[in-house]
Amino acid sequence: MTIRRMIEQYLDEYEKIRPLGKTKRATLNAIKDTWLGDLDDSVLTSQKLVEFAQWRMGHEGGGVQAQTVGNDLSHLGAVLSVARPAWGYQVDPLAMPDARKVLRKLGMVSKSKERNRRPTLEELDKLMAHFFEMQARRKAHINMPKMIAFAIFSTRRQEEITRIRWDDLDESRQAVLVRDMKNPGQKIGNDVWCHLPDEARAILHSMPRVAREIFPYNAKSVSASFTRACPMLGIEDLHFHDLRHEGVSRLFEMGWDIPRVSSVSGHRDWNSLRRYTHLRGRGDVYKDWAWLKAIIQS
Repeated sequence: MTIRRMIEQYLDEYEKIRPLGKTKRATLNAIKDTWLGDLDDSVLTSQKLVEFAQWRMGHEGGGVQAQTVGNDLSHLGAVLSVARPAWGYQVDPLAMPDARKVLRKLGMVSKSKERNRRPTLEELDKLMAHFFEMQARRKAHINMPKMIAFAIFSTRRQEEITRIRWDDLDESRQAVLVRDMKNPGQKIGNDVWCHLPDEARAILHSMPRVAREIFPYNAKSVSASFTRACPMLGIEDLHFHDLRHEGVSRLFEMGWDIPRVSSVSGHRDWNSLRRYTHLRGRGDVYKDWAWLKAIIQS
């Protein structure tokens, strides 16, 4: 049986359990249509996987970066891990671990680089003034001041924010159900209850009930609006996702410990939060933040 058939079976079988994320499906479909997909399962060795990685980084294979190769192998590894025990494919269980070991030593696979960019209060002043001015001139469909502030105080990603529904609120627990939270190996169906800090809760309750979703916006439009504004205001290298990093950093600066922060951020792997612990106890720079009242009332 070929690797192509193996991937096709994985896609078909997995879809019966829960939908695959778009990125994973697209990556696996692309892999099965390469020369690797033509190989028989029994000849897939660590050497072939290393060769595939080298090909991917070459001109003919797309000239991708080490991070992309790492993602390719991660998704393919998920297929290989179930193909032999579940469906009887003749796959060497050491092929992928050995290949990754070699590629790491060669510097040919890597994880996504951690960003440490945080918005300054001055930059947030510029963004808030800009978007409030836009609203005063012409009522905007997207309330960007609320989106920006909620992203910081709730530590939520833009896609997660725009999926939150009014019936996802649990007032008694001061919590919100975050649907399809991003998580390595699982996204679709990964619904997680997260605590709502007081500021995030106040912003959420200030939203009008006009749709099933609390923030009934297109996530890509939110990102585009933010991305357009930053260079206009002289703000460099700031992404909307950096607001989540700011929110998590703030909680540690307020003296929160890892379990308490993870109850807000939704991190399952506490190790990923350890890079923030040096911030503990610095204080809350958003205490008496002048913009919060205006945001809630807007």
